[in-house]
Formats: sequence, C-alpha cells, structure tokens
Amino acid sequence: MPVLEKKRSAVKQRIAVKDRKPVKKTASKKNIADAYNKPKDFEGRHYTGMQIGHSHKWYYDKGEWKETKITPDLWRIFYSVTKRRAGKAPEGSGAKVGTAYHWYILAHQRVQKLNANDYSTTLMGLKYKIAHKRADKGKWNAKTPTQRDHLIKFLKEWIQQLEEEVIPIEFDYADQHYKGEGVPVPETCEEGVCFQLDITLNDESLGIARAGKTGWKMDNVQDQKFVDAIGKAISLHYE
Repeated sequence: MPVLEKKRSAVKQRIAVKDRKPVKKTASKKNIADAYNKPKDFEGRHYTGMQIGHSHKWYYDKGEWKETKITPDLWRIFYSVTKRRAGKAPEGSGAKVGTAYHWYILAHQRVQKLNANDYSTTLMGLKYKIAHKRADKGKWNAKTPTQRDHLIKFLKEWIQQLEEEVIPIEFDYADQHYKGEGVPVPETCEEGVCFQLDITLNDESLGIARAGKTGWKMDNVQDQKFVDAIGKAISLHYE
C-alpha cells in the first residue's frame, strides 16, 4: 500500500473513532438533529455542528455584486444575496434563527467573457470562520482584536504553505504535458502528508484536490481520470 494511502487510512480511522458514529438509514430526524448538535472532537479541538467531511449544497438567489477598481490589479468588491439550502435541514438541527457568522474567504475567481454583457464565473477556495454570534447571546464570541488574531494566524499558515510546502506536480495525460504545483491547505496535513491541496497546472488554477475514501476528488474537474492522474502525482511525491 502506498505511503499516502497508509497514512490517509490511519488518519481516517482516528477521525472515525473520535468523531464518527454510524447513523442508520432508518434514523429519525430527531436522531439526525441530535447528532448534528452534539459536541465533537477533531484533533484535540472541540466543536459542534456539521461533522468534519460532510458538505452543504446551496442555491443563491439573484444577487448584487459591485466592484470598484483601486489599483491596476486590485479591486474592492461587495456581494449581497440570499442563499437557500438545496435540500431540507432535519427539524431541530443547525443554528438557531438569528445566528450570525463572520467568514474570511480566500479563493480563486475564474472568469471568462462570453459576450458583450455576460461572463462565466467560478469561485474556488476556502472560507475560514473568524467569529460567530449565537441568536440567544446577542454578541460575537470574539472581540475585534481576537478576530484579527484568528485571521492573522490563518493567513500566516497559508503564506507558510506558499513559501515552504509547495508540492511540484508533473505528468502527461491525453497527449498533453501538465506541470504545476499543489499548495497544501492549512490544517489538512499530518505526519508530513497533506490530504487537500490547491492545484495549479499549466498556469491555470483548478481548485482544491482532496483525498477521500474512494480516491481523489475535485469539484471543478469533471474528468475523473484526469483527477486520478493529479492524485497519483501527489502520491508519488510522498513515496
């Protein structure tokens, strides 16, 4: 078994023991809600809410995006919209109405002009929780200086990855040569092996590749064999 597979398996097993109890398909909505809200542990950190590795899917209403050019390469942006869950939340699960969050988004926005007035747009990256405000508290759980410290810590970790931990990636696929790099996502590495990386190939950002139970996955790449080739190149780095 490749080194990456062994270490990934060990990490997944540890997470499963600490954090994951199987939920039967016949479980009631109440049980699902209880599982959502119960205290959990991840690598020594306590949290509640959605379990590590699970996902939300949302649909966004027609929103308002404003952008103002500040320098040749820097723009100020403003975006306001209502997002709606693709499915339905189990009754009693999730945050109470009125709960608020402060996220910091670090992402690639790929835009391509389609005609005089339309652009295709894809956003790929990370969002990091700076603070939250519970509906029944009325105040944020962290004051401004602490929120700033959280952001500084996250950005320093990301800069360190960019400067010191970039993984070279190079391979041939479908008669084309690909060369680029993977930047490990902070806090997804253990014992020198990283399980999620921000991928750039042939000078184009492709989004985040993640190692899962059934292999490597990417949200923005539909060709699974191409994703497998990226994953193989990453795995070879850790051999």
